[in-house]
Amino acid sequence: MKVRLDHIREVTRELLFVEPIESFPVLMAMVEAGECVFAGSVRVQLTAGREMDHYRVEGSVHVPVRQSCSRCLASFEQELSSRFTIIFREGTAPVEDDDEVELGEQDLVSASFSGDEIDLLPEIGEQVALAIPLKPLCSVGCKGLCPVCGADMNAAPCGCSREPVNLKFAALKDFKVQR
Repeated sequence: MKVRLDHIREVTRELLFVEPIESFPVLMAMVEAGECVFAGSVRVQLTAGREMDHYRVEGSVHVPVRQSCSRCLASFEQELSSRFTIIFREGTAPVEDDDEVELGEQDLVSASFSGDEIDLLPEIGEQVALAIPLKPLCSVGCKGLCPVCGADMNAAPCGCSREPVNLKFAALKDFKVQR
């Protein structure tokens, strides 16, 4: 997924790409780690053009992903979508010697390139990785599993007691002071 600079130097262009997951090393690492399973290819729609001393790429990325719900552990599939803006500057990224460097908003959406084309694969892979939820939910109203018996509360309520238990002082519940 490379864009030649001479194609976008004079005019802004709309581009469409469909890339298999295998093209993105960061996404393949997520699959191998068991974080998620991608159920299709990555679809990218973007506009790219030159602005003064840099190139601006704006667009959206869509990919179907299969995950396990963090509340009920059910497997579900959803379409992930993300909008992004990336500013590409020619040259290499500056290396700072300081331990702490404050990044501005412009630094967070910037990337560097060299040569006569921009490789979008690493940046698009990062956008997909950032769109994957840390605590995926099959639905907003997911009730999860019963903490006592482990039954799926979405299927049917269980007969377990719902009395709140304060485990901090559970050991002192039957303690009696003798005088």
